[in-house]
Amino acid sequence: MIHERITPPPRRLTRAFFARPCAEIAPDLLGCRLVHDFDGGRRVSGIIVEVEAYLGDGSDPGSHSHRGPTRRNAAMFGPPGRLYVYRSMGIHLCANVVCEPEGSGAAVLLRAVEPREGLEVMRRNRSGRPERDLTNGPAKLTQAFGIRLEHDGDSVLRGALRVEVGHARPAKIARSPRIGLTKGADLWQRFFVVDNRWVTPSPVNRRARRIRPIMGRLWAWQTRAAR
Repeated sequence: MIHERITPPPRRLTRAFFARPCAEIAPDLLGCRLVHDFDGGRRVSGIIVEVEAYLGDGSDPGSHSHRGPTRRNAAMFGPPGRLYVYRSMGIHLCANVVCEPEGSGAAVLLRAVEPREGLEVMRRNRSGRPERDLTNGPAKLTQAFGIRLEHDGDSVLRGALRVEVGHARPAKIARSPRIGLTKGADLWQRFFVVDNRWVTPSPVNRRARRIRPIMGRLWAWQTRAAR
């Protein structure tokens, strides 16, 4: 579990942050806050604890952009810092954040968050599921947060549905192959917070390797803000 410290209010991310390579952005997103404000003052929020990077350089057969732009994946080729929302297997929705310069076709899948605000709203959206089962998977996350296909292409920099800088950098991060794929499953582009109970349960977790959290651009901002 991530414990937040008392610090200044979360800061918004910029397009420049998301214009970097998605494999660098993915671990930087761990510890950030996903927030969705609804009409009537209701809010749900959580700490991002698991992500997967999907490359746009033609080397990733598991990426939706691998064969080029289509009507479905158009948002992946748009400006960085926007959502790419798609329907998986004709049933579930998954949400990604577009990365790298426009036209790159790279994105980071939001796989799991640790719930913080609006648990009752999340439970209603998830048909009364227990807390641990609210957001521990990409389809569960989008359902709990009320993310819809209509959000495809929306900016995550500001607005009702957004990603903010978190209050604390995760102390332990691991990297593993991605899960649930038939193509590109051998690429080690999944990142998650170690020992967090909202991370997707998977046998792959046993193969994960610890990586050193990097004080990159995101957490350098947060350090300066806390001084």
